[in-house]
Amino acid sequence: EIITVPDCLKEKFHCDGFIVIPNVLDQETVSALNCELENILRGQYDTGRIPDKAPKIIKGKLKEHGGTIGPLGFSGNFQNVKVLQIINVHKCNSMFREVATNPILGQIVAKLAGWTLEGIRLVQDQIWAKPPGAAPLVFHRDSPYFMFDPPHVVTVWVALDDMDAEVGPLEYVVGSHLWGDGRCGSANQFFQPNQGGKTLLYSAAEREGKQIEDLAIVSMEGLQAGGISIHCGRTWHGSGKNESRSQPRRGLGLHFVPAEVKFTPDACKSSLWRSYVEGFDDASKAPLSEDDFPITWKPLTNEI
Repeated sequence: EIITVPDCLKEKFHCDGFIVIPNVLDQETVSALNCELENILRGQYDTGRIPDKAPKIIKGKLKEHGGTIGPLGFSGNFQNVKVLQIINVHKCNSMFREVATNPILGQIVAKLAGWTLEGIRLVQDQIWAKPPGAAPLVFHRDSPYFMFDPPHVVTVWVALDDMDAEVGPLEYVVGSHLWGDGRCGSANQFFQPNQGGKTLLYSAAEREGKQIEDLAIVSMEGLQAGGISIHCGRTWHGSGKNESRSQPRRGLGLHFVPAEVKFTPDACKSSLWRSYVEGFDDASKAPLSEDDFPITWKPLTNEI
């Protein structure tokens, strides 16, 4: 199936650094994914593989199944509530992999990004799940964490809950993908937010000559579960604290690159990529296997 992406969406993506598409997944699919997520958090993997990173295994049943805890293991205690992160859930769960490798989604991203000649590859996914009371996630760019040549990344974010204001929706800084390069911070800073998670953002804005009060920050508030946003890897984004007393805030991030990328020498310095390039004097010679880095869409001959 050949998908046409309207020029207005392409223009908005290149101008703002992100677009929003509501109602991509139906509510039945979203509910099924959230059920699968609860199983994954309890160490149940239907593919026989494990994710690359997962939080401590949750023990106990959900209240709806006769247990005592809520979604994401929330017990009702608001002290030291942690954001839960899973890296590469597509490796351990077939339903999440089906969503992540959907060729229609891949085709849309490729056409937004201009990767229509080579196609598109999934290089990583991430679940970010905030139980009630969980902290903000710092504003950051995705691109600096991906050691590939060419260095282009596009992220699809899938809302797995309705993005009410109180749950801490994803927020984008309009046009920030056009800013220059600069300090991106380390991975542990995702969980040590200051100034509401905006310290790195404000630093980058000042280097760019931007006034903090002039930044246009757009929230995904109002996006219903099953809606998506698609953003350039250079777009600054983050999210606030989950202020709800009872509602979880769950999202799936899918990181895509051009299909023909190669690892850069810096891959050996990153815990995310080191294992894939070990044993290679030249990181660019390390293969990207279909199991770990599936190509999700390639153009047909008559599309080129």
